[in-house]
Amino acid sequence: YSRADAEPFREPVDWKTLGLFDYPQLIKKPMDLGQIKKKIEKEQYTTLHDAAEDVRLVWKNCMQYNADGSDFFKLADSLKKRFEDRYAKLLKELNIPPQTGGSGGTGGSGSGSSSGRGAAPVPTLDEKRTFAKNLYKISKEELGKVIVDLDAGCPEAITKNSAEDQVEINVDNITPESFQSVNTYVSKCVSDASGRKKKSTGGNKTKKARTS
Repeated sequence: YSRADAEPFREPVDWKTLGLFDYPQLIKKPMDLGQIKKKIEKEQYTTLHDAAEDVRLVWKNCMQYNADGSDFFKLADSLKKRFEDRYAKLLKELNIPPQTGGSGGTGGSGSGSSSGRGAAPVPTLDEKRTFAKNLYKISKEELGKVIVDLDAGCPEAITKNSAEDQVEINVDNITPESFQSVNTYVSKCVSDASGRKKKSTGGNKTKKARTS
């Protein structure tokens, strides 16, 4: 909040004064760091994850309204990455399990203890390697879905390079719950693709997808 480059996000967007009359149509749930600070001071957040969701909403709103590559988009993207990095470290220091997806809470009680019910297992190194290799075997459309799902449920695993129009997936940053979901989807895509190749005995070779 106190950072100089966070100044544009401390107060609500004054869209009337700025003449941004399409802002209310595009941004359905406005959020700013000043409002978050007040809610924290009044202890209005039930869990740490609830507060984090509002912070993410600040960056999301800015990146949704401003064009990719614009100064505000780049600033929000930079602050988002910095926040996710520090937030992940904070969770480890406090021994709080990562959010299980969706908004609000860890899926269990508000305490730091993780519930055993439905908790996804931590992926092994071999599972991560297989997943990374399989990303090269799926189509661009299927890869796009993986990126969208991760950006929504586990944004810390996505690194965007707007200058080169590239997206990098950091497998090590994917939470167990998100990994289980996207890995199941990718494995099914690879399985379906190999099934189609076996059926087509003609001269068509394997279709390869790139991650870039």
